[in-house]
Amino acid sequence: MDDLLKLDDQLTPEQRLVRDAAKGFVSDQVLPHVADWFENAAFPARDIAPTLGELGMLGMHLEGYGCAGLDAVSYGVACRELEAGDSGLRSFVSVQGSLAMFPIWKYGSEEQKQEWLPAMASGQAIGCFGLTEPDHGSDPAGMRTHAKQDPSGDWILNGSKMWITNGSIADVAVVWAQTDAGIRGFVVPTSTPGFSAPEIHRKMSLRASVTSSLYFDDVRLPASAVLPGVTGLKGPLSCLSEARFGIVWGVVGAARACLEAAVDYATTRVQFGKPIGAFQLTQEKLAWMAVSLGHAGLTALHLGRLKEAGQLRPQQVSFGKLANVRAALDIARQARSVLGANGVTLEYPVIRHMNNLESVLTYEGTQEIHTLVLGEALTGIAAYR
Repeated sequence: MDDLLKLDDQLTPEQRLVRDAAKGFVSDQVLPHVADWFENAAFPARDIAPTLGELGMLGMHLEGYGCAGLDAVSYGVACRELEAGDSGLRSFVSVQGSLAMFPIWKYGSEEQKQEWLPAMASGQAIGCFGLTEPDHGSDPAGMRTHAKQDPSGDWILNGSKMWITNGSIADVAVVWAQTDAGIRGFVVPTSTPGFSAPEIHRKMSLRASVTSSLYFDDVRLPASAVLPGVTGLKGPLSCLSEARFGIVWGVVGAARACLEAAVDYATTRVQFGKPIGAFQLTQEKLAWMAVSLGHAGLTALHLGRLKEAGQLRPQQVSFGKLANVRAALDIARQARSVLGANGVTLEYPVIRHMNNLESVLTYEGTQEIHTLVLGEALTGIAAYR
């Protein structure tokens, strides 16, 4: 399908190499299998993580410790191509790099970095991020998970987390908990006694992704487990900004895949003696889908340039997350209508992307929360309560 705005012409040669590497991986190792993964609610993370590591896709925007040290747009382009395969794949990479590796890289001790980052960058170790709780999603300040130091200096961690990508397959969890000194982050090996992570089943979205609950029952951690470089919500929220940036780009890939499927179907499906793409109503749908995709792509590229310049603000990430996810979901729904009854089968990617995007609309900040972030930016008035 033609790139109407020629946005990829704005990429550097290095960024195009990243694009092609991610696209090739998706074409060869994901698309032939992803419908079955989705149908069977399975994701072979252990099988594909080492390949992603070899491609430099894990923690790709971090420097040192085996990470690729790529620029922001390269990271975004990779997320776009990965999510064109499936949102679950991009979620795996985003959680690994932006939610598990980033806080260790940004706020961890040198010992924590040396222990975990090289293994995670290579795909030999998998991480997860524990912030959301059963009763505290949009309001993380109200979390009940807590950690207390006993006289020996060890931390005792108790509580639970929910909707945790990679939780059941992770080797390490970055867990945020209340302490007497405020919210702190902890690096928790999942083999620690008292830690459990049952998988959440019966999902109708992100089925090609592992989603879990985390439980901490008197989990004893050494004093060295705490992330020394941050206290308070600044820590987890900064990680979420990193991951949301990947979402801004990733959903463009999901939307593009839906539009491509709709165009292909419209030009080959014959009704009343001609392709349905020859009818004005179908062309109108395709045209508006292309316009929305172009707007989303422009937003992602602009935010990538701001990030590279060190000028990206959280409110701008909220703008991108809100606008691009809603645009992608609208495109997926329109594509489903173009495909008719075939649009609800896994023979085509559309219903899979559409179902996945329903989760992306909610996770890492609901559309309501991002709306209020923008409202506060415009008025100076916080309206969260």
